[in-house]
Amino acid sequence: MSRVVVNQVGWQGVGFGSALAMAISFHVNESIGWAILHGIFSWFYVIYYAFFVNG
Repeated sequence: MSRVVVNQVGWQGVGFGSALAMAISFHVNESIGWAILHGIFSWFYVIYYAFFVNG
């Protein structure tokens, strides 16, 4: 049997979520500090923005 690597897919998703959160944050706030903070929150900020800010 071959071994399936699952961890690699998860890390790519986290990286994309952070990049997306930082891009949205910088576009809205025009602040690198806020973009870094929102990048740490990753998908939580993206979901928050989608439902509460952009809604």
